[in-house]
Amino acid sequence: MNDSMNQGFQTEVEARWGDTDEYRQSKRRTASYTKDDWAVIHAELEAIESDFADAMARGVAMDADETLGLAERARHHIDRWYYTCPPAMHAKLAAMYTSDERFKAHYDDRQDGLAEYVAGAIKANAARQA
Repeated sequence: MNDSMNQGFQTEVEARWGDTDEYRQSKRRTASYTKDDWAVIHAELEAIESDFADAMARGVAMDADETLGLAERARHHIDRWYYTCPPAMHAKLAAMYTSDERFKAHYDDRQDGLAEYVAGAIKANAARQA
């Protein structure tokens, strides 16, 4: 993503969520992250997404214990690095993975149908914990 695209995305994020506690918490947390922190964050997320793609390729059901565990790892990743993310909040975020074409493309470029798979697993995990 080039600087002008990144700035456009940042402007959109602030317009959509700038007045939320989660946005403020994320902004506070990320302001102090070092280059090494960001490397860890990206490596953790890459591992989670790779494990989701692997589970999908092996035919693991979205509501199987293995996949629900991946959804929980993804939730804890957000909770640890960005903002407090209870299961219901994570399910709302997952809805964007299929409704926002940029999120959908991010997952589906890795593996066709992965956005629906990840979103389904996250929603099933949230339902299990409700």
